Amino acid sequence: MTGLLGPAEIRDLAARLGVSPTKKLGQNFVHDPNTVRRIVTAAGLAPDDVALEVGPGLGSLTLALLPVAAHVHAVEVDPALAAALPETAARFAGPDAGRLTVHRADALRVAAAELADPAPTALVANLPYNVAVPVVLHLLAELPTLRHGLVMVQKEVADRLVAGPGSKVYGIPSVKLAWYARARPAGRVPPNVFWPVPNVDSGLVAFTRREPPRPDVPRERVFAVVDAAFSQRRKTLRAALAGWAGGADRAAAALTAAGVDPGARGESLTVEQFAAVAASAPTGTPAAQ
Repeated sequence: MTGLLGPAEIRDLAARLGVSPTKKLGQNFVHDPNTVRRIVTAAGLAPDDVALEVGPGLGSLTLALLPVAAHVHAVEVDPALAAALPETAARFAGPDAGRLTVHRADALRVAAAELADPAPTALVANLPYNVAVPVVLHLLAELPTLRHGLVMVQKEVADRLVAGPGSKVYGIPSVKLAWYARARPAGRVPPNVFWPVPNVDSGLVAFTRREPPRPDVPRERVFAVVDAAFSQRRKTLRAALAGWAGGADRAAAALTAAGVDPGARGESLTVEQFAAVAASAPTGTPAAQ
């Protein structure tokens, strides 16, 4: 790959655009070419992959994606950055710039119809720290064509996304991502490759989509159980799911029917077990709707 952005190019672009990274938008721009090369390599894109990048910023990762993907959709909420990205691509990527489509949009609200030509198959992004989890979950729900991905997030968030049952950091993000995909840690990224320098490390999370563990149970119903179970982590599932089931006894009955100990806690359950509990919701209660 050639024509990648280093610290000097990043500062020059930002100065010409009058752009200063903002905490409100969770902006930390990558200025190290080796890091973006590493991300693209770890993403394992095939020549026919259509990449979706969220929060491209000044274009560091975008320029590394263009030579290896069939097409790149870049979703940017900042109007100044979105307007400048095509020009940056033309300047640094040459003919590959024709593979880029920039969408001035909020990734939390973007719809499949907006990204349909061609449909994304891989999510590769340096995600804004403050919205990383909801963005990943929204895109997996909205875009069934996404087959795999690699995202860079705050290290603490990365640990939560890949955690398994029994881990201290296993929780709602872990279970909900597991509904859609198999996830694994793909490395750590130091703070000094960003501008401004964050006060935390970042982590790479790779994922591969899979079939839901229980296609016969609506995702919304399963996620309602997950939310209830972790809203009161210290309580047993019998107590934590009482509101969801319409009473502690009803919760215990649903748990028992699913083969789960009512005295267990949410952090001990797999996504398959959460789905089984959702499928066992007592009839006549909102949980069964």
